[in-house]
Amino acid sequence: MKTTDYEQQAIDFANKFGIKLAILGSEYKPMWGEQTKRTVFKIRLSRNMENYTFEFGQSIAHGNNEPSMYDILACLTKYDPESFDDFCASYGYDTYSRSAERIYKAVCKEYNAVERLFGDILDELSEIQ
Repeated sequence: MKTTDYEQQAIDFANKFGIKLAILGSEYKPMWGEQTKRTVFKIRLSRNMENYTFEFGQSIAHGNNEPSMYDILACLTKYDPESFDDFCASYGYDTYSRSAERIYKAVCKEYNAVERLFGDILDELSEIQ
């Protein structure tokens, strides 16, 4: 299978900054409150003695194919979600929604982990889309 330009960009970025991707396992299950099952991988990114472990839900179209470095890096939250009100305004959520609040907290948690792992190279990471 040929490596796309996007995939190569992510590989080069990972090599340049010493980023390691480990796939720790997978399950076939629903994610995000959906009924449809998908392959959900347990992922660990490592850099400079720091780690971030999380679940990555593979697209249904890609079945049980392991995600690439590009798949993972492109999906990370790279921008500060700021306040809950700002988040809701940006993404069209109702500020009275408990679901929106859960999503906001999850996005904040991910952003904090991304900032801890990639804070000094966040601008470069943001170029991977």
